[in-house]
Amino acid sequence: MLLTVEAALKAATEQFIESGSDSPSLDANVLLCHVLDKPRSYLLTWPDKTLQSEQQNQFDALIERRKSGEPVAYIIGEREFWSLPLKVSPSTLIPRPDTERLVELALDKAQLIDGDILDLGTGTGAIALALASELPQRNVFGIDLREEAWQLATENAERLGIANVSFWNGSWFTPVPVGTKFALVVSNPPYIEENDPHLSVGDVRFEPKSALVASDNGLADIKTISDNARDYLLNDGWLLFEHGYDQGSAVREILQGFGYSNVETQKDYAGNDRVTLGQYRIKANIE
Repeated sequence: MLLTVEAALKAATEQFIESGSDSPSLDANVLLCHVLDKPRSYLLTWPDKTLQSEQQNQFDALIERRKSGEPVAYIIGEREFWSLPLKVSPSTLIPRPDTERLVELALDKAQLIDGDILDLGTGTGAIALALASELPQRNVFGIDLREEAWQLATENAERLGIANVSFWNGSWFTPVPVGTKFALVVSNPPYIEENDPHLSVGDVRFEPKSALVASDNGLADIKTISDNARDYLLNDGWLLFEHGYDQGSAVREILQGFGYSNVETQKDYAGNDRVTLGQYRIKANIE
C-alpha cells in the first residue's frame, strides 16, 4: 500500500527511533525531501499527497541505509554549512555546526589584519568557502592531502560561484609557494586519539579515519601545524584551531611553547572548549 507524505514520515520516524537515531524526525524529513526533490515546506503543505511507487521504494531504501548508521549527509550527498549547500562524500568529514564557531572567530581576526587566508585540511572546503563568501575582497586557499577531497572542494567552489578561493592538493604547507605569507591560518585538523571509543559510534564510524585521528593523544598534527605556521604567517598574523572539547589547555600550551601570544580558547555553542587561537609576532620585524 502506498503511503501519504504524513504516513511515510511517521513510519520512518518510528523506525529511526528504534534504530537509535539522535534526530529521527529530522532524518525522516530530510530523506523524504531528497526523494521528492521538494523543500521542507512541501511536506507541511501537502501531508495527504500519496507517494508514487518509485518514490516509496526509494524512500524505503534510504531508510534502511540510515538505520544501518550511514550518515544522512552521505546518503543525500549534501550538507549545509554557513548557509552554503556543500556536496559531501565518504572521502571527507561531514561539516558540523560547531565548526562555524571557528569561522566566526576567523572573521573577527580578519578585521585586524589584511592579507590572504589559508585553511589546512580543508575537506569539503567548508571553512575556506565560508570565509571566502564573507570576505570577497580576500584571497582564500585550502589544502587537503586527499585528492578526492581537493576535487570535491574545488567542485563546491564552482557550484557556489565563489571565485576568490583556490584549493591545493598536498600535505599541510607543502603546496604553498615559497615566500607566501598569510594573515590567517585556520585548521580543523585530526585531533581524536587513536583509541577513542567515540570512533566506533554514530556518524564518525563512516568518516575517513585519516581526517579524524592523530597520534600523541590527538595533538600531533596541531603541533606540526603550530611549528610550521610561523614560516607562513605575516607579522601579527593569527593561527586558529578547532580541537576536542578537552584539549583547550593542551593546545594553549603548544601555541605558547612555539612563541605565539594572545593565546586564548573559545567555547562552542554547547559551552565546550572548541577553538584555540594565537597571534605570531615576527621578532625580527619589531627589533
